[in-house]
Amino acid sequence: MAATKSSGKTGVLFVCLGNICRSPMAEAVFQHIVETNGISDQFVIDSAGTSRFHLGDKPDSRSAQTCRDRGVRVNHRARQTQPKDFDNFDFILCMDESNLDDLRMLKPKGSRAHVALFGSYSANADDAVIRDPYYGGNKGFITNFEQVTRCSLGLLEELSFDNVTADFS
Repeated sequence: MAATKSSGKTGVLFVCLGNICRSPMAEAVFQHIVETNGISDQFVIDSAGTSRFHLGDKPDSRSAQTCRDRGVRVNHRARQTQPKDFDNFDFILCMDESNLDDLRMLKPKGSRAHVALFGSYSANADDAVIRDPYYGGNKGFITNFEQVTRCSLGLLEELSFDNVTADFS
């Protein structure tokens, strides 16, 4: 479901390369946080990839397991970012500079969507880039989970949602 300018909801799209590791994790964590804080009715949340590598695939099993181990549901099929996303989402937040470059090239002239690194919403400088864990071990997915949690809380704070917490019990 995409946000529309008339919906009154804030649309947030998370983007990585293949939409199977980082961005579906960010989508799931952000969704979990807004649900557990009772503000999910104010958002439309989705994720996508800049490439077509994994269209229709479920998230990487390591990404999904990292989320499930912390009580976070993951329900997504990979899709590619589309030009209409720039009309449908207020925030298009990507994981690294390569994604950012791709999105800036794809962004239509006149689009008011805010395109940025998701890591820019964390106070932790180590979160600036959320590195692709695909070719590494489980530790990279755990690191990503911690990063997207901090970034989610930072984004919500930026959007003036004070006292939001991340409860993964």
